[in-house]
Amino acid sequence: MSSISKPQGAADTGDVSKPLAECLTLQRNAYLASPNPDFAQRKADLLALKRMVIENQEAMIAAISSDYGNRSRHETLIAEVIFVLEGINFALGRLKRWMKPQRRHVDLTSFPGARNRVIPQPLGVVGVIVPWNFPLQLALGGLTYIFAAGNRAMVKMSENSNALAQLLITLSPRYFPPEKLAFFTETGEVGIQFSQLPFDHLLFTGSGQTGRAVMASAARNLTPVTLELGGKSPAVVAPDYPVKKAVERILFAKLFNAGQVCVNVDYVFVPEDKVAEFVAAAKEYGSKHCPDIDSPDYTSIIDHRSFVRLQDALADASGKGATLVNLTAGKAANPELRKIAPHIVLHANSDMVLLQREIFGPIMPVLPYRDAQEVVQYINRGERPLSFYPFTNDTRLQGWYLDHVMSGGVSVNEVMLHTTQHDLPFGGVGGSGMGHYHGSEGFITFSKLRPVFYQARFSMIKFLAPPYGKVADRLIRFMLKLES
Repeated sequence: MSSISKPQGAADTGDVSKPLAECLTLQRNAYLASPNPDFAQRKADLLALKRMVIENQEAMIAAISSDYGNRSRHETLIAEVIFVLEGINFALGRLKRWMKPQRRHVDLTSFPGARNRVIPQPLGVVGVIVPWNFPLQLALGGLTYIFAAGNRAMVKMSENSNALAQLLITLSPRYFPPEKLAFFTETGEVGIQFSQLPFDHLLFTGSGQTGRAVMASAARNLTPVTLELGGKSPAVVAPDYPVKKAVERILFAKLFNAGQVCVNVDYVFVPEDKVAEFVAAAKEYGSKHCPDIDSPDYTSIIDHRSFVRLQDALADASGKGATLVNLTAGKAANPELRKIAPHIVLHANSDMVLLQREIFGPIMPVLPYRDAQEVVQYINRGERPLSFYPFTNDTRLQGWYLDHVMSGGVSVNEVMLHTTQHDLPFGGVGGSGMGHYHGSEGFITFSKLRPVFYQARFSMIKFLAPPYGKVADRLIRFMLKLES
């Protein structure tokens, strides 16, 4: 990468490694030279991103599976490749409309002939910190809206995505110059150094603990952040909802990616008189859809540390009186492949690790309840979750839950699918994050909505300058009359 002097006015990068600092300098100078790419350029960038995925999808699938140890090919195609391509196509179909300046009302003191416009313009250079669980989706999905808004981007991949990171580092220059897009892998201190760069915006997806550290680093440069975190997302099955249908939809999500999904169901409330029915239906579903955890269709836990953490959490629950229910017909775990069978946990309590921290694995406590108020009080004692999943056909109860449980997003009678809708914003609230992307909100997040006032040839302002006389008095009386 070219070594170019730091742009005038840029913040001090401190101890940031030289390649990161040089890349930011390169991209910011390129932005200053061409600050507002036209529609044709933005479309070309999105099409290049699309080509990069289509032409290299098999290599990307293999790299992700290598990073996991085993990642279901179908899950990568569904949640990463197809999702990214759908998002790019969605943005391409709406980009021209998003870029169009907005007309706004002109206030009385500026009448007649003045105009107000809101013009969306690129912020500049956006940093993206990507987690390991959906590395392609969360890297290229963010880039879709970053490029649509006309920005440049630096992307830092996870230490658990080394194979994919190296592939993207190799592929990217074939489709984008480094002053447009650059990928970086984690080598120890890169994440800390990356978050200290004076980006024009920083998108982070990951844990709440790391998110707080990223936000603190960004604050030193007054860099705005979008934080997509996580938390303990609950589901609740109402008495009117068919238990078997709820189990099918909840466990589809819980088995997907071996439960390693930030918006997955962390725990589920079930009416106390239907817990046995729920357990029976769950065992039937698990035996049918995951008869053998050694199958390549069932994804591995990402690393040894996470595998041990989940095993320890199960042991902790069992040791404190919980009942562990293996939902498969086979073994409970395979340490060599880092695979854990899906489990539901009965008789869980607040002393157990499973109810204290986000599980992020194929384990789900089932909590019995008697009334909806009990559910709401329990959820609201914790941090606001990233997602909430009420299962009920009673529209009044649906509305009551939506009014009384605040979360980042909601799927009613389903799990996770609100995040797959490209015209819905995605983002957390409180402890589960801040800011949105996806859809038009993604374009807005990575744009400066710049207010511009255009004065007419004639202006009344000159009649409101001192010394004040009869003309000013008449104008003020006229305006007060109109506003009263």
